Amino acid sequence: MNQMPPFPSPSHGPHEAPDTTQSLPGAPAAAPSSSPFGTPAAASTTAPKRGRGRLGLAAAVVGTSLLVGGAAGLGGAAAWNAMDDEPAGSPAATAGPSSSQVASSPDSEAPTGRVEAVASSVLPSVVKLDVSGAQGSGSGSGIILSSDGQILTNNHVVEVAGESGEITVSFNDGSKASARILGTDPLTDTAVIQAEDVSGLTAASIGDSASLDVGQEVVAIGSPFGLESTVTSGIVSALNRPVDVGADADGNRTTYPAIQTDAAINPGNSGGPLVDMDGNVIGINSSIRSASTGSEAGSIGLGFAIPIDAVLPIVEQMAAGETPTHAKLGVSVQDVADATGVEVTEGAQVGTISDDSPAGAAGLRPGDVITKVDDATITGADSLVATIRTYRPGDEVTLTYVRDGESETTKVTLDSDAEESSS
Repeated sequence: MNQMPPFPSPSHGPHEAPDTTQSLPGAPAAAPSSSPFGTPAAASTTAPKRGRGRLGLAAAVVGTSLLVGGAAGLGGAAAWNAMDDEPAGSPAATAGPSSSQVASSPDSEAPTGRVEAVASSVLPSVVKLDVSGAQGSGSGSGIILSSDGQILTNNHVVEVAGESGEITVSFNDGSKASARILGTDPLTDTAVIQAEDVSGLTAASIGDSASLDVGQEVVAIGSPFGLESTVTSGIVSALNRPVDVGADADGNRTTYPAIQTDAAINPGNSGGPLVDMDGNVIGINSSIRSASTGSEAGSIGLGFAIPIDAVLPIVEQMAAGETPTHAKLGVSVQDVADATGVEVTEGAQVGTISDDSPAGAAGLRPGDVITKVDDATITGADSLVATIRTYRPGDEVTLTYVRDGESETTKVTLDSDAEESSS
């Protein structure tokens, strides 16, 4: 499916300035350059070139932030002591001095379904990626898919490597290996790489993102700002959130129906897993909404992960060395809010229809407003693109659309973009 131009969709999605939705940036190296989602490199940390507006943060800033955080904690305690002359439970003035008691804290086994247990089971399957190329360097995260070193990550993490760059994989046990790219898919922001000369790795368990519920607990693992093996937890805040993080030089948009989470996700988490409380991968951490821009961008509790179900067939194609394919409806669309003369308030209005397209064969016309694909409500152009990308070529869907104020339905068999550059 194409937006205008091929498949118009607002870059970064609609939002109020200065908020931005962007792929998780990588940390810029000593000479900072825009790079994918990773950790800023100053002294010992490298960072990926930030693409499509991704941001990096200098390692020096990270160090300062940690220090200020510690100082703030001490200041808070001192203020409480000064303002509370006699806090509840404080010893009487006549009591003699007392000292802290040393308690035994046994290292017991974590109960199943707790964050500690999830982290213990998933960490061996998560890696840190350091990427360098002609245009810069950066870092991100990855998910081990096979014991012999196939690793899933984001396209924007590895794209800086280009044809002649280098990718270094750091495993949870401290070992390292070089890697090469097996395949990339900019439209879904996914990539598969192969770590060289490795064996016996712990492959991640792949879950079912279609069974997720809003409010469900999840855990994110990765290398924010280069701090590898970092674990954060939260809940699923929303599902099927259409996220558009930009377009390539040909106008093809990177849009997907994201899992929204409040688990802290920062530059460097990109490509790492979002897992359920059974330790199964249900998403690939990929982008964030930030109230800041530039080097100040960071988590405000609005992180987005690519649902694993939507991209698993594409991942399998890349792992096999095949060119990824996507379902295609064959129309260009725009948000209804950008159109005139329609009687609905949301949906995707059809602009042009390609020759011999599935949409044309199903009877759609320019001006029709698509409001549903099967049971999924379509709120705009991004929503339609993201929803269609959850299907595969050859799938039959039911489209609900509005024409001349009347709601109608039609069945469409989706085509493939196998020989085209856009979906």
